[in-house]
Amino acid sequence: MNNVERFRKVLHFEPVDRLPCIEWAPWWDQTIARWKGEGLPVDLPEGREGMVATQEYFGLDLQYQVRIPMTAPSYPHQPHGEGPVSDMASYEAIRPHLFPEIDWEQVVPQWVRARHASGELVVWFTLEGFFWFPRVLFGIERHFYAFHDYSEVMKQINADVVIYSKKVLAEISQIFTPEFMTFAEDMSYNHGPMLSRRAFHEYMAPYYEEIIPEIKARGILPVVDSDGNIESCVEWFTEVGVEGMLPFERQSGVDLGRIRDRAPHLCLIGGFDKMTMDKGLPAMRAEWERLLPIMRQGGFIPSCDHQTPPGVSIDQYRDYLALMREYCARVCA
Repeated sequence: MNNVERFRKVLHFEPVDRLPCIEWAPWWDQTIARWKGEGLPVDLPEGREGMVATQEYFGLDLQYQVRIPMTAPSYPHQPHGEGPVSDMASYEAIRPHLFPEIDWEQVVPQWVRARHASGELVVWFTLEGFFWFPRVLFGIERHFYAFHDYSEVMKQINADVVIYSKKVLAEISQIFTPEFMTFAEDMSYNHGPMLSRRAFHEYMAPYYEEIIPEIKARGILPVVDSDGNIESCVEWFTEVGVEGMLPFERQSGVDLGRIRDRAPHLCLIGGFDKMTMDKGLPAMRAEWERLLPIMRQGGFIPSCDHQTPPGVSIDQYRDYLALMREYCARVCA
């Protein structure tokens, strides 16, 4: 069973020889810099190719994320937390700099296509979602006011995101079939979502309901990526057809057992508490024991619940990987 086959089977709750040993998120730059001083080769490639090379160095199963550009090179980038849109006129003015044509030879290089076709490389792609992208355009503070003050602008942005997402989906499906895709949302913090269920159903649900059937029709699993505690809004997403979520950050208070009880058919990616990774083998083993019953239920690919922090040494990370391999094999023993 190759990597791609195994990954697909787990996401469909089918039996496998072992669970995938995958890190869904790249490591922090500071983490890589530390590890290069502790034995990680200093001549690894840069960028996403380097991330795959780092996975190979550690003996992980390989994955590659395709990040779909939502803005053109001409887009006037703003200071962090600010955006160029304040009303419909400003949105129309910025609209020519959004939703660019994609150079697929650059976005999905030939080596990625070849390694995916061979079964070595799991490939997934990311679109910015219906909470995330309006926030980019409005800026953080103005985005919250926009739900009340500029609701029609918000809806127009998301209608345009759907149109672009359909175009992206049609084009990428001509190249290959990714294992899954994610909508980047980051709409929760440690006390739950940053909008109400009513706002979700007015401003986000209609657009998910329009695009998700087309994703599923192409054999791609639709997944939502939101940091923070997403327990209370899992049902919102499953109702509109979302079939998976990540990363389930443990320090936000999220509990995978409760989520699995409420949404037994939801695919789970992530979930391993990164805050245990510098606490030694007993702490990490206890965390794997916590996850083991859910791992045995299927539909779960355990991984660090976000990027490995720079406080983790390369030897501690190797200990984490040794335990990952042990527990991913134990599930199917």
